[in-house]
Amino acid sequence: MAFQSAAWQKLAAHVNDINSSHLRDLMKDEARVNALFAEFDGIAMDYSRERVTPQTMQLLAELAEESNLSAKIGAMFGGEKINTTENRAVLHVALRAPADKVIGTDGRNVVPDVHEVLTRIRAFSEQVRSGQWKGATGQTLTDVVVIGIGGSYLGPEFVFEALRTDPAASSAASGRSLHFLANVDPVDVARALAGLNPATTLVVVNSKTFTTAETMLNARTLRSWLVNALGEAAVAKHMVAVSTNLAETAKFGIDSNNVFGFWDWVGGRYSVCSAVGVLPLALHYGYAPVQDFLNGAHRMDEHFRTAPILQNLPVLLGLLGVWNSTFLGYGSRALLPYAQALLKLAPHIQQVDMESNGKRVRLDGSVCEYETGEVNFGEPGTNGQHSFYQLIHQGRVVPCDFIGFVQSQNPISLPGEPVSNHDELMSNFFAQPDALAYGKTEEELRREGVPEPLIPHKVFTGNRPSKSILFPRLDAYTTGQLLALYEHRAAVQGFIWGINSFDQWGVELGKVLAKEVRTFLTKARSNNAAAEGTFNSSTKRLLNKYLS
Repeated sequence: MAFQSAAWQKLAAHVNDINSSHLRDLMKDEARVNALFAEFDGIAMDYSRERVTPQTMQLLAELAEESNLSAKIGAMFGGEKINTTENRAVLHVALRAPADKVIGTDGRNVVPDVHEVLTRIRAFSEQVRSGQWKGATGQTLTDVVVIGIGGSYLGPEFVFEALRTDPAASSAASGRSLHFLANVDPVDVARALAGLNPATTLVVVNSKTFTTAETMLNARTLRSWLVNALGEAAVAKHMVAVSTNLAETAKFGIDSNNVFGFWDWVGGRYSVCSAVGVLPLALHYGYAPVQDFLNGAHRMDEHFRTAPILQNLPVLLGLLGVWNSTFLGYGSRALLPYAQALLKLAPHIQQVDMESNGKRVRLDGSVCEYETGEVNFGEPGTNGQHSFYQLIHQGRVVPCDFIGFVQSQNPISLPGEPVSNHDELMSNFFAQPDALAYGKTEEELRREGVPEPLIPHKVFTGNRPSKSILFPRLDAYTTGQLLALYEHRAAVQGFIWGINSFDQWGVELGKVLAKEVRTFLTKARSNNAAAEGTFNSSTKRLLNKYLS
């Protein structure tokens, strides 16, 4: 087990060395600063403001080797059933592989299956976008509503928002709209349908089993909305599905030719590159930007599979995450993209990371003697600076990932202004990591003439870790790179911790209890019954209050 390895013990002892140093001193060592830098395919990552030295990184590399990280990565790409609790392979990398790649499981190359679905999506999306596929009234379908929750929603919405202001993607989406319906709260239905005309709306239902309670209730709600306006026959023209359950989709009224499949080796939070994401994104942006997105993700996949440990961006992110959370004891992480288009990055990576690595036991069922996973949160800069940066500068220590771009999707330069809007944004991207690392001392404040009573309030202790990741621009290709970078980061941490990053049993118990409540509410609404039975007194009281 990794925590019993020599490297783990060395890292635990090494914490004392790191705790005796401060980033403002470590940053004076230019050799160290130059060593803690990595580049790949236009991406530059500077992690010199992490609380590490080259020795730390060497020890982390030893931990990776003693944890058999390379072999575990190879097993994932090789189609071995590394999701042991569900006896499944983990092959989301196959979803973006070129057609000539061979990636298989159970003796079958799955890449041809992937491309068969992609070919169908391309043909269907082009039919809809060109107007060849029309709705029940003969009108072109220009508006798409995607029904799905969790990975069927967060990933596709992240990519949609990332490309919404990209010039090429925006131009391709002219005259079209894309909406997401995830929450079973009826308010979400109202928001998703606001201003839409059933005659021009196509509904995509994302549900592998076609049985997910929230998703199917929303699907029935939108089916009713369409049928009430256009008649029963409209369902076949206005509703399509991403599912593997052809029997249930047929019962629902969806033509089997308009059901796009995926496979049990695709986890929900890793499914954005499957039909779950590709279908709605291709309907909105056309297939070309989606292919660029898949290409970017595949390029990062290959880097992850082949690059040496200390030159491998996802591995570096994962090792630094283990160092910060397990050894230094930081239980959270902030994702801080200096790009408004990435406003949905943090919500998506919350699921990718927290559902993957929020585990209490290892693969063999033994309880972890160490904490796994981190609380992920974030907000685009500079909005976050006026929200929670107070805490990360002077409250709890929160390791930060700063993500920036050399070029803006929408450059603006006003006459008379000293900098462009993007340069103003990026000035903060470059400044904040230094503010966190260096802080501000009492002596510096006194030299500035700050009144003595205010000095304690204005001290910044610094020594707060962060890394800076700089991309050339935010477009479909780099969005794919970014997605795969953080997907693989989560896998690396799970591989080191020895946990299963690809199941999610923790979401089950609440669902089971909700079924009991749902059954009771059904009876109570029809019989005017009070809460009783297996509910505890607290739940009974709240249920009775709800029904009164």
